Amino acid sequence: MRISRVEATTHSVPVEVPMLAHEIIRPVVFVTVETDSGVTGYGLTGHAQRFGVAEFINREAGPYLVGRDPTETERLWQELYSRFNPRSQTGVWSSAVSALDIALWDIKGKHYGEPVWRLLGGARNPVPCYITFGLLEFNLPQLLEMAEYFADQGENRLKMVVAIDGGERPMEDAARVGAVRDILGENVELMVDANYGFSFNRALELCKLIEPYRITWFEEPVYQNDARLLAELRRRTSIPISAGQNEGHRFRHRDLIVNGAVDIVQPNVCYVGGYTEGVKVAHMAQAFNLPIANGGGWPHHNAHLQAAMSNGWRVEFHYLMWQVGETIYRDPPGPKRGWVTLTEEPGLGLDPNGDALREYRDR
Repeated sequence: MRISRVEATTHSVPVEVPMLAHEIIRPVVFVTVETDSGVTGYGLTGHAQRFGVAEFINREAGPYLVGRDPTETERLWQELYSRFNPRSQTGVWSSAVSALDIALWDIKGKHYGEPVWRLLGGARNPVPCYITFGLLEFNLPQLLEMAEYFADQGENRLKMVVAIDGGERPMEDAARVGAVRDILGENVELMVDANYGFSFNRALELCKLIEPYRITWFEEPVYQNDARLLAELRRRTSIPISAGQNEGHRFRHRDLIVNGAVDIVQPNVCYVGGYTEGVKVAHMAQAFNLPIANGGGWPHHNAHLQAAMSNGWRVEFHYLMWQVGETIYRDPPGPKRGWVTLTEEPGLGLDPNGDALREYRDR
């Protein structure tokens, strides 16, 4: 079996969000890898530098892979790294290789007749999951209504976004967190995510304000995932710190781990370099007795890594990216009362919706 064709396309997928008057557009890069045996794999990465990512795949990385054995995932990852990224840059390269590697593992699973989560390790299925419901676009009544809705559905792990006004209003963030905790009660786990939004001082201020609310983790609280600042923040708060969702390569995760910057490591297979690199991050975290959890969305791909690893902990059903998956795939697995059950179908078990992909393809 040999790779016969590689194509990357960009798509802008609209998501209707309850209570918001306008759709939110989530761009993606979708990758198709075909083989001469008729087996096709599909991969995906997010919006950052998407046109550059697609161009790199279509003009350089894809042609390089044509004629190669798609099951040799370790060999191909290392060759793509050596040929196109010898100085370990991230950005376009990491996103592109993530999408390609995901597609190759999809082919590998289909070829061997096993789901990717089992080929990678097969630690557990179903897998614990959580829902990111609390968007900054919501006002307080909307935020509380969304929290209550998912809690009523039996979802007992929820996450909300903080860092209003660029992280300059931690008192208001704290009030929103406190209001959500009040409406959820004590039996629902609550996580917060700043998406790099705070300076160190503002992050510490918010930590002190919300420590009484039993926060499961504070995700990416400070600018640039600065390992030194994260480590200092971790020493000065009782809230566990998580980070890593958009980091390319295992090397950045190594820096977070060895500097004592995180309690939870968050590789995302759509950005870190696919499953081939994500497994290395998971094993590195395990050597330091740390769990991994999915941050940065794309649950239908990251669930396979979380299910594969014995230190896999949580899959994120971020409302926006979860709904993109519902649009571009037919009947993908979803959350149910804090768990997601992965299919026994070979590969990723994701059936692309060609009509939707064509409709939302960038022109």
